[in-house]
Amino acid sequence: MGVSLRALRALLLLLGFYVLGLFVLGVFVGVEFAVYHWTRPAIALKLGIPLALLAVPVVRGMFLFRTPKGEGESGLPVTEAQQPQLWVTVRETAEAAGTRPPDEIVLVGSVNAAVSEDARLLGLVPGRRRLYLGIPLMTGLTEIQLRAVLAHEFGHYDNADTRLMALTMRGRHSVARTVNSFWEKAEKEVEKETDRQERRVEKAVRKGRKAKEVDVSGAGGRYRQMAKPFIAYGKFYLRATQNTARRQELAADRTAARVAGRDAAASALREVAVLDATHDFYLDGYATLGAAAGVLPPHGQYYGGLRHLLAEPVRQSELDGLRRELPEDEPSPYDAHPPMRERVRLIEALPDDGRGEQPQGRPAMALLHDPDRVCAELESATFAPRALAMRRADWPELVHVGLHAHATAAAEPLRHAIARVTGGEPALRAFLEAVDADAGALERAADLLPGGRDVLRPGLEHLLVLELVDAGLAWWELSWSGPARLHLPEGFEEAIPGAVESLLEVRGLSATVALRSLLPTAPATTV
Repeated sequence: MGVSLRALRALLLLLGFYVLGLFVLGVFVGVEFAVYHWTRPAIALKLGIPLALLAVPVVRGMFLFRTPKGEGESGLPVTEAQQPQLWVTVRETAEAAGTRPPDEIVLVGSVNAAVSEDARLLGLVPGRRRLYLGIPLMTGLTEIQLRAVLAHEFGHYDNADTRLMALTMRGRHSVARTVNSFWEKAEKEVEKETDRQERRVEKAVRKGRKAKEVDVSGAGGRYRQMAKPFIAYGKFYLRATQNTARRQELAADRTAARVAGRDAAASALREVAVLDATHDFYLDGYATLGAAAGVLPPHGQYYGGLRHLLAEPVRQSELDGLRRELPEDEPSPYDAHPPMRERVRLIEALPDDGRGEQPQGRPAMALLHDPDRVCAELESATFAPRALAMRRADWPELVHVGLHAHATAAAEPLRHAIARVTGGEPALRAFLEAVDADAGALERAADLLPGGRDVLRPGLEHLLVLELVDAGLAWWELSWSGPARLHLPEGFEEAIPGAVESLLEVRGLSATVALRSLLPTAPATTV
């Protein structure tokens, strides 16, 4: 399908939304006119107010005058003077793909590469081009694999996919804005009704009457019902463009194979899938581990630290397994990208182009001048002010402080239960003294916890570990090859479960002896 026909289809789909909106508004006007004509004006006025409120989201969605631009990710623009090697590679790849190179390169913090174009006249007139290139993506790719990824993106330029993005996004934004407006109004009605019923309950309780349960299941129903036809059209919109979008992706894959070679294009896709999963794991398990305690990795390491995980020899077998066996993704009827496994299969089924043994070249990050500085500048360009103000710590300290914060948060329910049992003191030692004085204190603490004794058992172990950590007798150690290791005093790893078991199962004064013997005698320190 040519550019003109695709532009016409995108325009017709957008007009379909306006037809739906005008139809809904026409129904409202017709109902109001009929009520006014056949009944009293007061009734028409009473009905007209809720109809006008229901019409507001439709009007807001229809009169989104500004065509949304490709929003892209926030990132760090780099000029040719700043990153000459990267720009040379990008220009060479664009020339090999047979298209005009981008006018801007923006480095971003995700495992992603994308292109956009500020086209005019419904995408018929080309505009300024922009390439978004992820630092985590470059961290795991070789230079030839990066060329394959770039060639794929430039294949979208060659097929004019990006020139129609503004028109397509206009339709998506209009539908989404209308649906979101209905849902926001529904949520506000739920909040108002919840507040009203809760005040009624409080009033009944104060007067000693039995209060009805709060029930807001019907609140906001009219707005949710009104959203349904627009949700249905949005799904139709996505389905109507899905086949074309997937063909565009596969055509771009063929461009990547033509420019970089069949095997390089296939290996790049496999590596992207691995990096996507690995980067999520890295963010959750390392980079953001200390965020709850207000601590981030050293400057530049939030985006640059992924290389430590990728370079760990023990992790290589895991990564190799991910490369060989891509996940069996369940295709979504609304996803513009075919499943990764299917894309790799189609590329590998192409005829042998004789470039299977070509050298992979240097790491893609070598194309950047001073990559550590670039990663630090990317943080400054993308972090919120609150994140930029956080304390920075080396990886060993970050892991220890982060896990201490997580353990403290996990122990909070048990601390709260202990404080209620002891009359205000949440420390483990005070709890053991309370149990010595009254064996029923143990059961009362368990009753205060969701899960009872099943939660009490590990909770007591965590509290003891925190006491040891705060006393400087235990600590968590960073490991790039596996989970962080908890270092305990010699023999404590085996003794702690037995001591907790003794407390829970033994009756009498001897119940707390084993656990009390493991408590640190030194005063606790602050982590």
